[in-house]
Amino acid sequence: MLTYGGIEYPDSAGFEEVDHTADVALRIWGPDFEALLRQAALGAARLMCGSMPRGPTVGKRFSLEAFDRESLLVEWLGELVFSAEIDRDLFYEFDFECITDRRLIATASGKRVDSLQTVIKAVTYHNLKIIKTDRRLEVTVVFDV
Repeated sequence: MLTYGGIEYPDSAGFEEVDHTADVALRIWGPDFEALLRQAALGAARLMCGSMPRGPTVGKRFSLEAFDRESLLVEWLGELVFSAEIDRDLFYEFDFECITDRRLIATASGKRVDSLQTVIKAVTYHNLKIIKTDRRLEVTVVFDV
């Protein structure tokens, strides 16, 4: 069971860093698209900060649209990375109001940090494909660092 920000996440969803030649990659999985989006966000936060930050609590509302699930995933992570880079806000708790294959509305809460351990320059589309298996959705996301 993954615990992050004092919240426990089930073993049916998660992420792990995988080897990549030049950049950083995360393999992410979850029973549905919402869990995949949540785990991707947690993985990106872990890459940027390592352990759970201790700064003041912050919140932000996101409303995103894209062409398909993969594009929505990249847009979502891009917005979270942008918030971390510009405002130093790292999010680990998410209330998804609307999720479709092309639209996402969510409120995120987390912590403000003094600095980032890893700066993510971009979320890439390199070999990006959400795969449905018998039990879950899986994707590998490559981050340009």
